[in-house]
Amino acid sequence: MYNVIINKIVKKQLDKIPLVYAKKIAFAIYDLENNPRPSGCKKLVGYDDIYRIRVGSYRVIYTINDNILIVEVIKVGTRQSVYD
Repeated sequence: MYNVIINKIVKKQLDKIPLVYAKKIAFAIYDLENNPRPSGCKKLVGYDDIYRIRVGSYRVIYTINDNILIVEVIKVGTRQSVYD
């Protein structure tokens, strides 16, 4: 089982998202504890350990460290804003 780390920036990003979508995103983030590479996740091109999952029109960008079983969420947002 992996530990999921959510930093302050991601918490602020989640606060700006409407509650209906924020709940779905939070569920998807905590589901990464059991399966850090769920179906539909994509490895970002040009990076070693950065992945993304899609939750509706939102994206969750995260890293996986398999050596110490940690998933760190880096960014949450819409497609237009998350890849900046």
